[in-house]
Amino acid sequence: MPPPPATLESANYFGRLLTLVWLSLAQLVRAPSHSRRAEAARRSARHVLLLVVIVGAAIITLMYVLDVAEISAMPPRGTPGLWWVRILTDFGKDEYVLCTLGLLLVVVALAAPALRGVPRATLLGLGTRLQYLFLSVVLSVVLGEVIKWIVGRGRPFVGGKANAFNFQHFAGTEAYSSFPSGHSITAFALAFAVSAVWPGARVAMLVYALIIAATRLVLLAHHPSDVVAGALVGVIGAMTVRYWFAARRLGFAIHHDGTVVALSGPSEGRLKRVARSAFAP
Repeated sequence: MPPPPATLESANYFGRLLTLVWLSLAQLVRAPSHSRRAEAARRSARHVLLLVVIVGAAIITLMYVLDVAEISAMPPRGTPGLWWVRILTDFGKDEYVLCTLGLLLVVVALAAPALRGVPRATLLGLGTRLQYLFLSVVLSVVLGEVIKWIVGRGRPFVGGKANAFNFQHFAGTEAYSSFPSGHSITAFALAFAVSAVWPGARVAMLVYALIIAATRLVLLAHHPSDVVAGALVGVIGAMTVRYWFAARRLGFAIHHDGTVVALSGPSEGRLKRVARSAFAP
C-alpha cells in the first residue's frame, strides 16, 4: 500500500524522500490488518508442512542413493572448459541478486518523490513489489546460513573422498557449508517471489532456478541433496514473506479460502511512461 499522497506533498523533495522512506518501512512492521489472515496462515502452514515432508524425504533418499554417484561423475574441480559455467553460476549469487534488487529500490525511492499523482502511485506500487522480492531473498539466505552452520556438511570430496555423510556441526567454515546450497536458496526464493508477483514469468523463473542449481552440481560445489534443500528453503522463505505482505495488504490479497494472490500491478506500458517522465529534462 503506497504512502498517502497528501503526506508526501507536504515538504520539499528531500522532505518527501525522507517521508517516503519512513512510511515504506513503517508499513512493513505495522500490525497485520487483513480480516482473512488467519485462513491464509493456516493454508500456508499446511503447504509448508507438506513441502517439508515430501522434499525432506527426497533429500534423505538423495543422500543415500544419488549424492556420491553424481559427484563422482562430474568433471574435476577447476576444469578449464567449465569457465562459462562459473560465469553462469554467479547469476545465483546472493550478493549480486540483492545488490541488483537494492539498487532498483534506491532508484524507485529517489524517483518517486519527484513525481505526482498516477505516475508516483505507479512507481510506489513497483517499489512495494521490489521490497517483497528483496526481503524474500534476504530471509531465505539468512535462514540458509543458520542451517549451514548447524548442519556443517562437507562439500564434495572434502576429506579426500566421495562421502555424502561428512559432517562437522557448527564448524562455520566454507569447506563445511555445503547443506543447503546458498545459490539454490537465492535462485528459488527469487523465482518463487517473481512468479508470485508476475505469474506470467513462472516458467522462465523456474528455468533460471534449475539452471543455477545445475551449475552448482557441475562445479562440484554441492551434492544433489544440497541443491534440493536449497530450493526448499528458498521457497519457504518467499512464502513466509508473501504471507507477511498479504496480512498487511501490501501487494497481495487473500481470498476467502486463504489463498494468497498478487494484486494487479503497474503494466509495462505505464512503467515505461513513468520512467520517461521521471528522467525527462
